[in-house]
Amino acid sequence: GEAISNIKDATAWEALTTGAWCEYNNLGINGIKYGHLYNWYAVADPRNIAPEGWHIPTDAEWAELESYLIANGGNFDGTISENKIGKSLAATTDWISHTTIGIIGSDLTKNNSSGFSALPAGLRENTFKYLTTYCFWWSSTENSTNFAGRSFLYSYNSTLTRNYGHKSYGYSVRCVKD
Repeated sequence: GEAISNIKDATAWEALTTGAWCEYNNLGINGIKYGHLYNWYAVADPRNIAPEGWHIPTDAEWAELESYLIANGGNFDGTISENKIGKSLAATTDWISHTTIGIIGSDLTKNNSSGFSALPAGLRENTFKYLTTYCFWWSSTENSTNFAGRSFLYSYNSTLTRNYGHKSYGYSVRCVKD
């Protein structure tokens, strides 16, 4: 029920250790289309960024989604081994196009079989980057003083990748129903 600060200034954003959000390039039209980007401090705030009855997924929950999709035909080639689930998660619009079979950016009409509808919202570091080529999401899992879990899709790849991002970066969030 309390507002999270919208921080537009890059220097102020990088120095934060409290929750904040922004829109890609600080443009409201990007917020409407792609949603907001949040630093990890907003995710970790005990007041809970997610609506009541929802939460930000842990790394283990992202891994569970990955395993489920692989085992249930989410790979672009129909196999049930290895992680090739990017197309099943990616929306059918806005990803940069490419001709390599199986990557997210190839034949967008074959994307989104899972209904996840991931849009390539980019990220915020010290500058805004990667609109139309990447989408990053925070997990609620902290890795160290400066890093926390993230998952991402890349237009030129076929996988959902899970690793860690700097807590000051701005990524999207996805909520999971409790």
